[in-house]
Parts: sequence; structure tokens; C-alpha cells
Amino acid sequence: MRFAAPLRGGQGCGYRAPVAANPGVSRRGLIGGAAAGVAGYALSGPSAAAAERSRRVDVVVVGAGFAGLEAARQLKKAGRSVAVLEARDRVGGRILNVPINRKEVVEIGGQWVGPTQDRVLGLIGQLGLETFPTYIDGQNVYYRSGQRQTYTGTVPPASGAALLEVLDVISSLDSMAQEVPPEAPWDAPRAAEWDSQTFETWKLANTSSGEARELVDLSIEAVFAAEPRDLSLLGVVFYVRAAGGFNRLIDTAGGAQESRVVGGSQLIATRMAEKLGKRVVLKASVRRIRHGKDGVRISTARGEWRARRAIVAVPPTLAGRIEYSPKLPGPRDQLTQRVPMGSVIKCMAVYDEPFWRADGLSGMTTSDTGPVKLTYDNSPPDGRPGVLLGFVEGQAARELTQVSRPERQAQVLDSFARYFGDRARTDLRDYVDKSWAEEEWTRGCYVGYMPPGVLTGYRQALREPVGRIHWAGTETATVWNGYMDGAIESGQRAAAEVLRGL
Repeated sequence: MRFAAPLRGGQGCGYRAPVAANPGVSRRGLIGGAAAGVAGYALSGPSAAAAERSRRVDVVVVGAGFAGLEAARQLKKAGRSVAVLEARDRVGGRILNVPINRKEVVEIGGQWVGPTQDRVLGLIGQLGLETFPTYIDGQNVYYRSGQRQTYTGTVPPASGAALLEVLDVISSLDSMAQEVPPEAPWDAPRAAEWDSQTFETWKLANTSSGEARELVDLSIEAVFAAEPRDLSLLGVVFYVRAAGGFNRLIDTAGGAQESRVVGGSQLIATRMAEKLGKRVVLKASVRRIRHGKDGVRISTARGEWRARRAIVAVPPTLAGRIEYSPKLPGPRDQLTQRVPMGSVIKCMAVYDEPFWRADGLSGMTTSDTGPVKLTYDNSPPDGRPGVLLGFVEGQAARELTQVSRPERQAQVLDSFARYFGDRARTDLRDYVDKSWAEEEWTRGCYVGYMPPGVLTGYRQALREPVGRIHWAGTETATVWNGYMDGAIESGQRAAAEVLRGL
């Protein structure tokens, strides 16, 4: 097992610290570059007559993340007219590339793909993109109680008793997951029991070693960007089922963190949008959806669209901020009040070279000391420049979001230096980070998670259409929920629902 920190699914532009900035790469360039290749159709204005015609379509899709873009692709393929309305000035949702020089980018949002994620891997191939393996060669760092150790393989050098308890937790979760129907986790035989407690309660009842509990906490924070006390046990077990096993969630080789996309994962969304052309409209935040027997009317910052049906492909918490007329049924509206987003800051330090490799290190760290407890080598395929990636998650992210940006950078670099030596500070060329809770059109990452009582209390409201309004987004997926693959699955499912209703 390897404790990993996947980022699923983010929006906005990253903060760049004032250190050795690359010539020719400005803050404006970082923001604008993310939308390159799609801004033409987003920001150019058609004639009034053409605009009126284009604003009557079969289906309006709200959100140009992976779910919305895939739904639109499927509808276009079926010969239906469609418009994708996106609030930002870019596509990709929780996926975002940030340039670090004229050639390379880092992914300040979601980035990894792995085995069994067949939808996103197939799409990558269809779009002419390639993947490369996450760098894992060399020794990993295990830091606990002020002591730094290095090790090889996938199992950290924790005490034997702690490792046995962790393995028992993983085995138990995998076994429990087999009882959960992925399409209806609320129908699991022990759904009421599991949904009435937090994962923290279950963990305390099933472990006794402090070290084991810390490792379990770290893995949960890495997967959900939330604390064990925040999460329904049923929600966690469903998530394990949707991924096909707990190790799939936390492993690198053979797991969800196995590979990255050459050129950055936002290229997937950009190329999807390019094929949709002017059907994608940026800077079109949806304010109100009127819906009834005759169709839907979507009011945005750039005017009104009319359609026969709508797909809302944004996280539940954002879907709940749209005004609906008539109002949504109580169960659906209350659901959107109860699915909060995780808290994560994704941090990257850029160096001329990955100096840790010369020291025989992989760049991977598991630690009990924050704010950064998990690190990766996030360098481009050729290893130049060197990039160290660190995650700040859960309560630590909530706290670090409140400090000044220079102080945040200093604390992150302190963590890197603790694991890789003082060159992590002295050789720094550039620094980028992103607090996803601050992003207006996301309000957190990686995913909207389920607190106790939500899955059993609101059940079908998660995916069940409301009249002519359908719901998509990775939170609604039954396979790889919370990941890019799950977002694509949800877009396909919503498009199929709409096509049956047209």
C-alpha cells in the first residue's frame, strides 16, 4: 500500500510567489493561458440574429468540466443541438494547467489517471493525448515523531502492530464495500447502521495503535480532503466500492495515481471543447433556471438560452446556489445543503532540476507532521525542471487558507526542507499553490463528500431528474466517483437520460 493524495476534480488560477519569476510568464499569462484554444468562441460575439438562433437548442448543459463536456459530446453525436454554459473564462472545472515556463505546465487541479479508469483513458487516446508514469524510482521518506526514515517499496516502515491494524482496516473496508450496490448504496443491508456514524467513530472502534490511526487518517484525508470525523462510514465504503478497492484509491503504481497526461490533464477538456466549437460559451454564469412542461429557460450573465431540457453538471453545493422557478422539491434542495466540498491546498515548488533524485529519493513522503504530509515528484516527463508537489488537506487546509500567502509558502517550504533538505528552500526557482476553497466556481475540492445521514436520508435525489432538469457531475457517478473517470461516466448517463426524454 502507498499513501497517496489524488486531486479529483478544481477551478481557478494558482497563486505565484514573488520568487525568481520566469521571464515572459505573468499572472495574466497564467490565467489566460489556461483558456488558450477555447477563448475564441467563448468571448467573440455573434450578430444579434445569430445569437438569438443559437440560444434556442435542444439541451443546455451547465458547466464545462469533464461531466458537462462529455454530456455535450454525446448529445452532439446523437444529432442534438446543445449549448454548454460555463461561468469561468476557461474549461476544465476542477482541472487546471498552470505554465511554469514556455514549454511545461504543472497541474494545480486534478491530474492523475490509473488502471480501470477506462472512460478517461479511452478519451485520452481518442483525443490524441499520451500519458506518462508518475515518478516513483528511489527511496521514499517516512517522517514520524520528529524522526525521518527512508524506505523502498510500497509499505512505510511503521511498527508491525500498526501495519497489521492498517491492513485489517483495508481488508474490512474492502469486504464491506462488496455489500454496497454502487447504483443505490442506501439499499446496502447495513446502510442505516453505517450511515448513522462517522468514519472516525468506526476507526476508533477498530484500531488501537496511535500510529495506525495516523496512517488511516492520512489516507482518508488524501482521498477526500476532509477529516474522518466529517465523513459517513457508508459514504466511505461506497467510495471504496466505486473505485474497486481501497488500495486502488491510495496506490500509485497500480492505483489512481499511476499516470499523468503529457502536457497536463486540462488538455483533455480543452480538446473536448475544441471539438464542440461555439457550442461552449464561457463567462456565462447561470443565475436562474425556469422549467416547466414547455422546456427550460436559462438566465446567465450573457443572456438567456431556451431548451427542451437541461443538464446541471456542477457539484451539488453549486447547483444549490442557482435560483430555480418553480423551486426544487424539498429533498433535492436539502441534499444540496448537505454535500460540502473538501478542503485542499495544492502546492508546488519549482527547481532547475529534481535534486532529490540525485540523493536517491523518489520525491514521495508520508508524514505525521504538517502542514504538508504527502509529497510527490511532479516533474515533467523529461525531469526538467524539477517540481515537488505537496498537499495540505482537511483541517490543515482550512487553517492555512487563513494565513497570508507569503506565510503559507514559508510553511510549505519548511515541510519540503524537513523531508528533502535545505535545498528545498535555497534552490527554489518558483512556487505555485491553489486553495480551492477560495475558488468562486468550486468552493472546495476534491469532491462533494457525504456526511452521516445524507445517502440514506436523500437517496434518489442525488441523480433523479426534476422535471426537465437532469443532474451530472462526478459526485453522481457510480464508478470512480470523485474522479475524472466518474465525471465522464456521469455525463454519459445524463446525456442518455435526456435522449430518452427528447
